[in-house]
Amino acid sequence: MLLRTDWSKRTEAKAFLNVRSDGPHSPGFHKTTSELLAKDRQVLGVGVETVGTDAGQAGTFDPPFPNHGTMHGNGRFGLASLRNLDQLPATGAIVIAAPLKIVGGSGSPLRVLAITPA
Repeated sequence: MLLRTDWSKRTEAKAFLNVRSDGPHSPGFHKTTSELLAKDRQVLGVGVETVGTDAGQAGTFDPPFPNHGTMHGNGRFGLASLRNLDQLPATGAIVIAAPLKIVGGSGSPLRVLAITPA
């Protein structure tokens, strides 16, 4: 599932990271939404336009970084810093995301492609 917020239209680093005196601010999934998607809907993973799949203030949440914990803890993936989600239909696109294998790493750069219905 991809979360379109148009955040990727923030092309300057300062606006994209949106760091204030209390840390970064950006949209993300609520804990209960992540639980619903991972456990009840069994989505394969989530993708967002922001720097991470959790909201910018997620380090202060209880528990911290709930989307990461819930999705990865249930064997789901997370894709961040996606672009051009506004060019996809609301449903029906096929997403291809093949990560590079990094030994001992917690993440990987990748190229994400979407195939849309004709």
